[in-house]
Amino acid sequence: MSYTDKMLRDDALKGKVIVVTGGGSGLGKAMTKYFMELGAQVAITSRDLEKLINTAKELEVETGGTCLPLQCDVRHYAEVETMLQEVLKAFGKVDVLLNNAAGNFISPTERLSANAFDTVIDIVLKGTKNCTLAFGKHWIDTKQTSSTILNIVTTYAWTGSAYVVPSATAKAGVLAMTRSLAVEWAKYGIRSNAIAPGPFPTKGAWDRLLPGDLAEKFDMSKKVPLKRVGDHQELANLAAYLVSDFSAYVNGEVVVIDGGEWLKGAGQFNILEAIPEALWDQLEMMIKAKKNK
Repeated sequence: MSYTDKMLRDDALKGKVIVVTGGGSGLGKAMTKYFMELGAQVAITSRDLEKLINTAKELEVETGGTCLPLQCDVRHYAEVETMLQEVLKAFGKVDVLLNNAAGNFISPTERLSANAFDTVIDIVLKGTKNCTLAFGKHWIDTKQTSSTILNIVTTYAWTGSAYVVPSATAKAGVLAMTRSLAVEWAKYGIRSNAIAPGPFPTKGAWDRLLPGDLAEKFDMSKKVPLKRVGDHQELANLAAYLVSDFSAYVNGEVVVIDGGEWLKGAGQFNILEAIPEALWDQLEMMIKAKKNK
């Protein structure tokens, strides 16, 4: 058994209809594939219809499942409403909303234009709000008894982080929304949870954030106590559990899956990891010598 193995039994999501925003590539695609392997019917959305169509065809061939590609810019509520209606027309219902669509810039904040800042806020926070509100209203109006919202956040949603301020700001809002609605909408049978992933490299996103040889210079695995980055199947396993009925009592939770990265960064003295063994021996002898005086 390995962390790259699939976790749940084959029929764990049978009968469920799942919408994955930003599902055309990267982690969204990886989660969609596993959902389909577990028996779910999945609609994937983004602004790039051609990419969605290619992804849907590829995943249907690989899994034998059903994947519906739907163009939708989550920044616009009317487009989200239209997307929801298309899902209902195709599948008759929807059980799960996975808010995965995101955008980010790595930049000193003073170098960002107001428009660049707004772009990230609009996709991450406003987009998540638009989808959550549209789907939540539908579930409440139709009195659906069991529905799930799963949001993808990040550990710097609660710590903050320099050089990704628009993303940190937006993800913090999504985190607050997750926890707030977990309480408010539980009476309607709607669960709200989130995943905070650490480094899970995806070619498209990481190439944009760290172009050229920067990705090699800023080796993310060196920041992780487990000394590796995440495997996409690990994230897909966690997501599948949180949208399945096996997690029916999990509500308002944010699950960190980062190999201990944020805890290492948060600890005030964690930089002492860089001290070699020989120097620790010297320090220990110096401490003992002081005690014996």
